Amino acid sequence: MPVPKVSFFKVLKNAKNILSNPLPFHNRNFEKHGDVFEVNLGFGNSVIFTRDAGFAKHMLQNQHRKYYKSPLQTKDLGKYIGNGLLTSNGDHWLRQRRLIQPAFYKKKIDVIAKTIRETICEELSRIEPNVSLDIYPLMNDLAFKVVAKSLFSYTDTGNTMARLQHITEAAQKSLIREIRQPYKRWWFYLSGQIKSTLTLTQEARDILNTIIEERRRSEDTYDDLLDMLLSSQYEDGSSMDNERLIDEILILFVAGHETTSNALSFCLSLLALHPEIQELAYTEIAKYDGQELSLMEQFEKSKYVAQCIEESMRLYPPAYFSDRVNIEKDEFNDIELSKGTTVLISFFEIHRHKDFWENPTVFDPDRFHPDNKKKYSDWYFPFGAGPRMCVGSNFAMYEMIYAVSEVIRKYKISTSISEIEIKPLITLKPVNAILKFTPRNVKQIKN
Repeated sequence: MPVPKVSFFKVLKNAKNILSNPLPFHNRNFEKHGDVFEVNLGFGNSVIFTRDAGFAKHMLQNQHRKYYKSPLQTKDLGKYIGNGLLTSNGDHWLRQRRLIQPAFYKKKIDVIAKTIRETICEELSRIEPNVSLDIYPLMNDLAFKVVAKSLFSYTDTGNTMARLQHITEAAQKSLIREIRQPYKRWWFYLSGQIKSTLTLTQEARDILNTIIEERRRSEDTYDDLLDMLLSSQYEDGSSMDNERLIDEILILFVAGHETTSNALSFCLSLLALHPEIQELAYTEIAKYDGQELSLMEQFEKSKYVAQCIEESMRLYPPAYFSDRVNIEKDEFNDIELSKGTTVLISFFEIHRHKDFWENPTVFDPDRFHPDNKKKYSDWYFPFGAGPRMCVGSNFAMYEMIYAVSEVIRKYKISTSISEIEIKPLITLKPVNAILKFTPRNVKQIKN
């Protein structure tokens, strides 16, 4: 079956808007052409876009061995953050996944739970009551410091971590220009923009190498993620060298803090816009106020808070797209895919598809009630799907549940905004998430 095509002329005509926010352009094409269409990117390049959940599952899960991540993630992103789990394919990815995944098992996360909770409480203490503020910068710092302190529990995370945060954000800005304006890539090289960003990322690698060397020389045990990664061994008994460790740590910084900070900001904004739902969440939290619960116990008792987070990630998935390239000829339904076809999956569109969701633009946490959520599993991809599903999904959910619970327990959240603004970069970010926090005057839960 021929796939509907969008011309390169239309891409150029909409280039300015695509650079700012490509989602409306994609949506118009989905509404016009259906769930699958092809975009001509010029110079003999094209990409297929899909919001077909079955097609997504076909590539990510059912036939995942036939599909690799595209050069967009492996080469373009990889040149800035290395050859880690997020940017590798094949045997190298599988070997790294088997090595790293145990560090994110629930029992391992419980070891660093105290660090996670203390860091969240410390960052939330910066909220200025009864003042309207943009919550995103605070959530961004919170999520970054949770990752940093979970990795390096003893390290001075002041100026060093601030510098690493600056570098990761600068690299993302550079990459997004390259992705959305591939026809100007020659200019990015000639003007020195790419070289400048590569110099920054090398600085980050040097910082991390120093931290790793200091830890290797240390005789102390810290029970943080770095200890877990240093002690992890491949099947042959060998361990990661510094370069591979740095690759994986950079991945954790990029993927582990940005998606979480975005999800937290969207969730708090949605709760501010829906005070009746916010009060239902507070009622759940108030039942265990004052109890000394472990992070796992709080996770188990915070079912409705988890539903709010899951619904916010449906409406505003931080990882709002992914892509794959088939390494051999394949077909899905009547669509024939020659070897080397690039397919971009829009999770944003799948999560709002009228065929899958009733009233898809409405914030309704009851969709994810335990009695309901199973029926949505085939078209809900907040952490991806299949073998490459996000390795840190448990870590992220525990962190978000605790952070949202702490905010709601301490404050009533309100806002003067009427709708949520978004900025799609490598991840989906909120814009002008201006919220006000009114103290509830309740006791602090003991850590």
